[in-house]
Amino acid sequence: MPILAVNVDHIATLRQARLGQEPEPVTAAHMAELAGASAIIVHLREDRRHIQDRDVALLRQLIKTRLHLEMAATKEMHRLALGIKPDMVCLVPEKRQELTTEGGLNCIGREKELADYLAPLHEEGIGSSLFIDPDAAQIKAASDAGAHYIEIHTGAYADAPTPADRQRELDKVLEGIRIGRELGLKVNLGHGLNYENVWAFSKVSGVSEFSIGHSIVSRAVLTGMTEAVSRMADIVRTFPD
Repeated sequence: MPILAVNVDHIATLRQARLGQEPEPVTAAHMAELAGASAIIVHLREDRRHIQDRDVALLRQLIKTRLHLEMAATKEMHRLALGIKPDMVCLVPEKRQELTTEGGLNCIGREKELADYLAPLHEEGIGSSLFIDPDAAQIKAASDAGAHYIEIHTGAYADAPTPADRQRELDKVLEGIRIGRELGLKVNLGHGLNYENVWAFSKVSGVSEFSIGHSIVSRAVLTGMTEAVSRMADIVRTFPD
């Protein structure tokens, strides 16, 4: 069955709103693991708006599952990843002004650049993923770059304003899963998935991981981290391989 990877960025967002010491992302990560998360995700942004370097270092030392590090493809982040050695890095586009990641990474024409960037990480046993839109050309470019995984950006599906738009975007994601698998890639899904729209994938095979954060943290504010993660983990466990 696919796994649930829980992003704890917005636990840090709450903390950074006061520049204090709580809530603690590491504590949230432990609670997520106990509730059924199989991996913990953090996005170390260049502007450090939520997750901080110390959070990534502590998570690497203390969590019991897998650490997935989202990051921009910069020299600074490359150096940090090689030092921390997460289980996987996911390369994402990053804009200083955006509230959240607005789209997938452009891989077309950058295959060699990305391959050269990933090679030292692979040599250290670090897995790789590229966060991309469900576009056949982007998926092919990601494969040519030597990534182990792609994470298909599900934001357009999640934000679709009408049922017809939602179905159209869902079809793009499903086709992206098919193409990725045919190319030998492992396929993850993430961005905007919540307790309702994730059910569209309940009978879809070929997904390795669901990357979910904001909706879980939003629910946890009201119900607690344990309930929020365990409910999503229960949903994902019903999905096929």
